[in-house]
Amino acid sequence: MHILRAVVVGAGAIAGLHLRTLAASERTELVGVADISGERARLAAEAYSIKPYTDYRAMVRAEKPDIVVITLPHVLHKEAAIWCAEQGCHVLLEKPMAMNARECADINAAAARCGIVLAVGHMQHYFAENVKAKQLIQSGKLGRLVTIIDRRYGYYFDEKRPAWFLDKETSGGGIVINIGSHSIDKIQWLTDCQITSVKAELTFYGERGDVEGSASLLMRTSHGATASVSLFGYRGVPPANETELLFTDGALKIVARKGLWISGANGYELVDTGAKGEPFAPQWDDLLNAIGQGSELSITGTYAQTVSAVVDAAYRSHETGRAEEVAVI
Repeated sequence: MHILRAVVVGAGAIAGLHLRTLAASERTELVGVADISGERARLAAEAYSIKPYTDYRAMVRAEKPDIVVITLPHVLHKEAAIWCAEQGCHVLLEKPMAMNARECADINAAAARCGIVLAVGHMQHYFAENVKAKQLIQSGKLGRLVTIIDRRYGYYFDEKRPAWFLDKETSGGGIVINIGSHSIDKIQWLTDCQITSVKAELTFYGERGDVEGSASLLMRTSHGATASVSLFGYRGVPPANETELLFTDGALKIVARKGLWISGANGYELVDTGAKGEPFAPQWDDLLNAIGQGSELSITGTYAQTVSAVVDAAYRSHETGRAEEVAVI
């Protein structure tokens, strides 16, 4: 078995999950972590007995990894991904892929030019309840999809959230680009559709920063179904993360990390989704299989660009006050 060398760029909260996954993989040798904060890099490196760096370019040159996992502020995704691709490294890029779809297109072009495998961390594809829901949808037993309702509530302006998330210049936006991209991805992937238009209304009532803290999105899909997404990030509201899909012959309800329900004679009935676990390991295996065996990735850069295009349309819609078509770049 060929062991691939891997490094992680960025040592924030999400990096810890990637580091743990890479360290546990029998197909990977974790060899380095980089962060502009020497202390963060040191602490992350000590946990896995690897070398810390404060410059990711120096790390890549020294360690010569096969794969680079990028977990940087969104504004740095394009630069880092293209540079790593030019060094011949395969790339796993955290979501959102970039600040906008135009940047995504530039990254995709670089990946194609350099002949590397590029994956993007849209985790919805690997949760057990989502995988089972997609199987049920594809079976056709529920009939024609009519509408989707997705809601995600959670305090967005928590003091623990790094300041760059709340600065539009470094994040690209607030709850839509960061949390809403999960909803957009989930809708498209579950139903094998493209979102074609968006009508969005945003609010900006956060205690910190200049980004939106709530959003109401009304979308139309390529299959003709509608989808509504409610994102709410102000304090005092109970958290929620659920998706309901209504068909001509039934319905599904997904509650993240809790389960999947299908409509029955007496209301919703719990569905057995099999083994549950963190989605990072199957995501990593997906990338390794694409590199080693040439298998098809679940989340390519081309697909992730479509998610960013919907986010772009949502922001345009808020500015224009009308529904906006999703642009194809």
